[in-house]
Amino acid sequence: MDNNKSIAFVGAGYWGKNILRVLYELNALHTVCDTNNQILEEAKNNYPDLQFTSNFNEVLNNPWIKAVAIATPAITHFELAKRAILAGKDVFVEKPLALKVADGKELVELTQKHNKILMVGHLLQYHPAVNKLKEIIDSGEIGDIRYIYSNRLNIGKIRREENVLWSFAPHDISVILMLLNEEPEHVYAFGGSYVTKGIYDTTLSVMKFANGVKGHIFVSWLHPYKEQKLIVVGDKAMTVFDDLTKEKLFLYPHKVEIKEGVPSAYKSDYKVIPTDTGEPLKLELSHFLNCIETRKNPKTDCTEGLKVLKVLDKLENSLEANSL
Repeated sequence: MDNNKSIAFVGAGYWGKNILRVLYELNALHTVCDTNNQILEEAKNNYPDLQFTSNFNEVLNNPWIKAVAIATPAITHFELAKRAILAGKDVFVEKPLALKVADGKELVELTQKHNKILMVGHLLQYHPAVNKLKEIIDSGEIGDIRYIYSNRLNIGKIRREENVLWSFAPHDISVILMLLNEEPEHVYAFGGSYVTKGIYDTTLSVMKFANGVKGHIFVSWLHPYKEQKLIVVGDKAMTVFDDLTKEKLFLYPHKVEIKEGVPSAYKSDYKVIPTDTGEPLKLELSHFLNCIETRKNPKTDCTEGLKVLKVLDKLENSLEANSL
């Protein structure tokens, strides 16, 4: 086994197959672990040169394995990440970091105590178009931000172990907090559960920030078509990040001017903003590998993951109080 191949991957299911593929392409994988025999057999057929196990303890006890990547159901994230850190491994864990704020805080403390890397899979922060959007905002090109919102909509995959807020919204919360460089001071959410009782299929989350910016996040897995957009409205221009189009980032130099007390909207042709190329998932996991090697703190470390978790927790509480 190549000494550079020191990563164990846990959870090769629905989304995990993509992480498995990229870690393999990066020549980093040592072992694949999954409790589902069918999934494990499929992985063996696709990657016959790797090691395989259904026992997580074997991963933890293997001295050749230096880090663990986790893409299991969210309810297991805390336990698996904690066990890996205590076993002396660096950890990549898919979003969310955990399902309870107390568990997230414990992971932060453990990471600091044991001097380990704990990176959360907030994928969009590694997307070239999102990073370009951040540059545009910071440059002042669109002026002061007035409003920011995102739509993450699709038909399926409908989950039973977590609601759509926890499944879809972490990406958008992470990006919005990064773009604004602050956490919301007030949140409000409502939604509905239609397929499985008690599991929200659609939610609308509203956030207000101390700098006056407001925004919302609309997520649903009961939607007639797929949509993944993030819109930022400034007082000089507006931007649209559309992850489902060939060109990902657009700038609309629309503006509103008030003359003699009368507001007038002035429209202009949009322009495509060129962005770097590269698969976001490969950029994300390459960053994780680099952090393991250099001991640099990841861009989306456990502290950032905890900030997102706190917002999710507040939104969940609001959701329970305000559901229609």
